[in-house]
Amino acid sequence: MTTHILETPEVDLAYDLHGPLPTAGQAPLFMVGQPMAADGFGTLASYFPDRTVVTYDPRGIGRSTRKDGRTDHVPEVQARDLHALIEALGAGPVEMFASSGGAVTALALVATHPHDVSTLVAHEPPIIAVLPDAIAAERARTGFLNAYEAKGFGAGMAAFIVMTSWQGEYTDDYFAQPAADPAQFGLPTDDDGTRDDPLLSDRSWAVTSYEPDFGALAAAPTRVVIAVGEESAGLFTGRTSLALAARLGTQATVFPSHHGGFLGGENGYAGRPEAFARKLRDVLGEG
Repeated sequence: MTTHILETPEVDLAYDLHGPLPTAGQAPLFMVGQPMAADGFGTLASYFPDRTVVTYDPRGIGRSTRKDGRTDHVPEVQARDLHALIEALGAGPVEMFASSGGAVTALALVATHPHDVSTLVAHEPPIIAVLPDAIAAERARTGFLNAYEAKGFGAGMAAFIVMTSWQGEYTDDYFAQPAADPAQFGLPTDDDGTRDDPLLSDRSWAVTSYEPDFGALAAAPTRVVIAVGEESAGLFTGRTSLALAARLGTQATVFPSHHGGFLGGENGYAGRPEAFARKLRDVLGEG
């Protein structure tokens, strides 16, 4: 693996190359997350030793330093960054596995630069707008923000876990629950005073508020596969995945494990990365 910096007027993008460029035969495989940085894909990339894998840190996260004076995370902006990286590498069209907020960025990339990506596997994009209970989901999102703003990281993360592990639509029963106790999840109960977490603050609300351009996605030559974890059935990102696939006129493809199913044990939320990689190979036509 080698690490590089792509300097642009707005951001210095840090990215890692796992393997050589240019490639012989197969296109590079990009792995994209948000707010997760490149290091979250280390285990998954290790199962593709025969492929050139590209990972990167989104602007303002990890090693990628912003120069635009902003703190928000906007899918269309991050899509421009990915487009710039693909162009700089002379690598397009690429194959792409994108997870969570990274999947939202990837959908924005396909809508605006349809010739950059030949196949996109979009894993559990958390797009509220496609849900039948979108208004209630927005209220639930406000709930974990309020907990974070009032009491800090532990309280906010506990509320986030409760929201994302809730089965089904956000009903009155959900909102009638007592405040989540961070100690029950092994989270800190003290408040360090920071309020800039990209997951818990409103800096990433543009991600979950993103509304896909379904016309552009349908017109793109890109093969778009919506992926959902088998353990995510009925949960927030499981529901958004199924609803998004339906809007695209397809069915979601079931992958092993949960929302972080590709993660290794070093990330603290281990999935089944070897089985996940096998499934990803099958979907990419390598099986």
